[in-house]
Order: sequence, then structure tokens, then C-alpha cells
Amino acid sequence: MSRIRLHVDHPLGRGQSVPLTREQAHYLTVVMRLGPGAEVSVFNGTDGEWRCEIAEAGKRGGALACIEQTAPLRVPPDLWLLFAPIKKARTDFIVEKATELGARRILPVHSAYTNAERIRRDRLQAHAVEAAEQCGGTFVPEVAELARLDALLSDWPEDRHLLFCDEAAADEAQTDLRALPRCPWAILIGPEGGFSPEERARLRALPQARRIALGPRILRADTAAVAALTLWQAALGDWG
Repeated sequence: MSRIRLHVDHPLGRGQSVPLTREQAHYLTVVMRLGPGAEVSVFNGTDGEWRCEIAEAGKRGGALACIEQTAPLRVPPDLWLLFAPIKKARTDFIVEKATELGARRILPVHSAYTNAERIRRDRLQAHAVEAAEQCGGTFVPEVAELARLDALLSDWPEDRHLLFCDEAAADEAQTDLRALPRCPWAILIGPEGGFSPEERARLRALPQARRIALGPRILRADTAAVAALTLWQAALGDWG
């Protein structure tokens, strides 16, 4: 089985022809030195993973031919990750690891102490695609546009629980995640400066919210995201 995996924006099915973008064609023919007849694995986030052959190849374009499905669509648990953007490379890291760890949706949020004023959603979405290609996933989470935290909380879905990670809760008795309901969830990671007193009060007043600390040490935002996703997946997700 080919180790080369590509995400495409095209339907997949037996005998289906799949056009390659210029970048994909360049990658296959120039970088990987593949030609007609070589096999690659392809997924689109809807139709599972397919084994395909290169039917046409050139530096500026080409096409694949679908042969057979090699894996079904594997949709991760209904888990969102909300996080305050930080430095560029570390924000990229959060998106990549959230994809690998099985977040279904990624929502950058602007909180009171968030330093980043804007994001490049298209670039972050591309990082999610690349992470799915590398980790063997068949689903790519949506990366949403940057939104204000207070606006999201004002319209928070009644059926979605929220786990907000707060270093100020380190001295409190910690919630056993295994005892929480299996339902739609979201994890909220704050900015490097933490949550403001007003945000903490609002989150604690939200009926669907649960407050936890991620151990006795203060974690960087990117580390906290990985730790929280890991704990949730082990207790309530698809790791068991």
C-alpha cells in the first residue's frame, strides 16, 4: 500500500477520475518522481480512503483513477477545540495536533487577554489537511474563523458541554472525566495570560461548563491543548 496520501476536493468512487491540482501534480511527479501507474492513497473527508493510480502525470496537472476503497470514513467524536491564537508556529502546532488527536471542529477565539488580533484561516485549514494526510485520517476538521469568546458563549448550544481548562483550578478537587456524560463536548484553552475574572465568572455560570486544571504546573497554551485533548479522548473519546 502506498504511503503517499493526498486530500482532494473531488468525489471518490470505483472508476472515478480525480483531477490533480498543479501543486499535487508537481509533488507527485517532481518531488516524489512518480509516473503513470504509480499508486497513491486519496481521501476527501467524505468517501473514505481510496487506492488510486496515476493515470496522467505532468508538472502542471494530471489525473488519478480510483481503484478500490481501502478504509471507510472515520469521523472523530463530536468534540470541538476552542483556543486563543498565540504565536504563528505554536498556533500551527495546535491545529496540527488537534487534527491528529481527533477534534471534529477547531475554533480560534479572541478572549480578553488574547495577543493575536487575526489569523489566516485558509493557512490553518491547510495545516489541518496536511496533518490528516500524515496521520492516516480520513476526516479533516473545519477550522473556523476567529470569533470573540463572549459572542460564542452568548449563543452556546444547549446540548454541548464545555470543558474549560484553568490553571486557577489547580487547588480544587478535580472532576473525574470518566464520570461525565458521553455527548457533544468542547474544550476551551485560554491565552498565555489566562482568563480574565469576568470570563471565569461567565464560564462558571454556564450550566454546561466544567472547570478543570491540567496538573499542578502551568502549561503553555499549545501543551495544554494536547494534554486536554489526550485526557478527554482517553476518558470519553474513541481511544478505548
